[in-house]
Amino acid sequence: MMPMHFYFSDKVVLLFDFWNVHSPAGMVLSVVVIMLLAVLYEAIKVGKVKLIQRTMPIIPPSISQETLGEPERGSINMGTTHLTSIPKIQLPWHVAQTFIHVVQVVLGYLVMLAVMSYNSWIFLGVIVGSAVGYYVAYPLLRVR
Repeated sequence: MMPMHFYFSDKVVLLFDFWNVHSPAGMVLSVVVIMLLAVLYEAIKVGKVKLIQRTMPIIPPSISQETLGEPERGSINMGTTHLTSIPKIQLPWHVAQTFIHVVQVVLGYLVMLAVMSYNSWIFLGVIVGSAVGYYVAYPLLRVR
């Protein structure tokens, strides 16, 4: 039976049956792997924002609140013709954003499930990995 409270131990099963840790060296290696997953999660969040920033020039500047608002009362078709002339976001960018989002969700759930092992070493590895990832990745948002 798995304990439902945080505990310090070098014995844990992480995510899959084959990831069975039963030695201090195995725990150190597992904590490093979990830290790297947390760093990668933060880097993917930044990469997703950078990709969105790159796709923003594709969206025409004519989109505004007035265009998206109600059409004038005089003509029903006047508001819809303006919206249909807006080019759609290019498919490769949208596919890339979707792929990055899926990878981010999968990594996020894997890190969350690792924390749910209630092993304190793993939890500390996630916290440190997230902090290191934030510290390293978020300054890259300002780089053009």
